[in-house]
Amino acid sequence: MTAPPLRQAQGGASEPMQRALALAAQGLGRASPGAAVGCVIVKDGRIIGEGYYAGPPGAPHAEVVALRQAGEAARGSTVYVTLEPCSHHGRTPPCVEALVAAAVGLVVFAIIDPDDRVAGRGKAALAAAGIGVEQGDGAAESARLLEGYVKQRRTGLPFVIVKYAASLDGRIAAASGDSRWVSGPETLRWSHDLRTKIDAIMVGVSTVLVDDPLLTARPGPSTGSGRAADAERQPLRVVVDSDGRTPLEAKVLAGPAKTLIATTERSPYSWRDLVFLRHAEVLVLPEGPDGRVSLPALLAELGKRGVQLLLVEGGGVLHGSFFDQRLVDKVHAVIAPMIIGAAPAPAAVSGRGAERMADAVRLRDVTVERLGEDVVVTGYPVWAH
Repeated sequence: MTAPPLRQAQGGASEPMQRALALAAQGLGRASPGAAVGCVIVKDGRIIGEGYYAGPPGAPHAEVVALRQAGEAARGSTVYVTLEPCSHHGRTPPCVEALVAAAVGLVVFAIIDPDDRVAGRGKAALAAAGIGVEQGDGAAESARLLEGYVKQRRTGLPFVIVKYAASLDGRIAAASGDSRWVSGPETLRWSHDLRTKIDAIMVGVSTVLVDDPLLTARPGPSTGSGRAADAERQPLRVVVDSDGRTPLEAKVLAGPAKTLIATTERSPYSWRDLVFLRHAEVLVLPEGPDGRVSLPALLAELGKRGVQLLLVEGGGVLHGSFFDQRLVDKVHAVIAPMIIGAAPAPAAVSGRGAERMADAVRLRDVTVERLGEDVVVTGYPVWAH
């Protein structure tokens, strides 16, 4: 048995895999610390079952959901799944066992699962059971969709997204520090939707002091207070505060989300105790070469906690540190149609930066999207070796 021909002649996902990818996207954010996976079962040219995994841990995986929907008709069918089926016992039985028990004819999956507990074992187990296996349909699309999961499983570190809104001249605030609002309402809605798909959101203490952000995901309609409703799942809020300057009345210490403040031994013990009483966690880390919290140490800690996607939202000093240390995996740069012009106004990215244009960080795979009057430029940094 062979899979139906690809709809796109020059690569790309087949039509059933495109549907599986669309299903997987619905689990982004909610599936963590697992992977957002989609599955479609096809027989005689029509879909007889589909499903996706969106957590929580212990919930049925995408393949199991689709097999339950297909029932007995799954025998001899072709299964399209965006990630190699799991072959290990965790909170749920292996998906490979369910596929073998259903006597499917062929499994087409996009990419090998980088998790050490799978990593090709699912493919081998299916082949050993006499089920046809094909790999690679929708590989590029699935790898992009699961970029956070793949990096965290391969390296133990989160996938770092730097996101900022800046004027046409690259400023994120006026000379006074006032930054409300650089971007428009469409960008605000997009930003809050993005927060529902990540695991943690990070700012520097200067942003807390100047803007006093809540840092929660609020993608819903406005409530009676005029503030949008909170999302059911909230990202972990991370504040990088080397000296212990976060005020105890800061909004980031209130609200529905958990908060982690990363600091150094320079912060006062008394301040740490008071922050703890505000139900936030204080994590004391070593200093980096710049005298601030070691970002590699912080990322390693977040990776151990299962953080796959980390959104860094400012300010310019923190962004600069991430770029100077080559810790950025992706950029969302929102450009607003305004000129601020003031020399003291903070830039979107500071730090050491590039001394020569040849050293400037360029982006690959760039996309441009219109958000009302704003434009968001997305790309992946290319780091010179």
